[in-house]
Amino acid sequence: MLDLGRSHRGRLNDCSGRSAEALVASHYAAAGAKLLAERWRGKSGEIDLIFSERGTIVFVEVKSSASHGAAAANLSEHQQVRILTAAEEYLGTLPSGLLTEMRVDVALVAFGDVQVIEAALGS
Repeated sequence: MLDLGRSHRGRLNDCSGRSAEALVASHYAAAGAKLLAERWRGKSGEIDLIFSERGTIVFVEVKSSASHGAAAANLSEHQQVRILTAAEEYLGTLPSGLLTEMRVDVALVAFGDVQVIEAALGS
């Protein structure tokens, strides 16, 4: 088996991730959401996509794999906590702060097919 090396695999994963994020961004835009940020990074971590949708801030974690189930399995409990903490940090930059209406979606991408689980994280 050909070992492409860690650096090459990292670049391939980054390219695949960016492609999946672009596909998800198009999916939300087609539904009328306004993209506010891509790969927003705060002190507590990164959020893949942030949208404004009918007065709600929507944080989106994008996961891609060979199937939607495999993509969902790639979202660890540690990542979920990091995403929620980063979302709170982002809300802290807005005038309404933590009073801002929000939700956290998970977008699963498998072979170009997008499945969105709305309000997948948090309450």
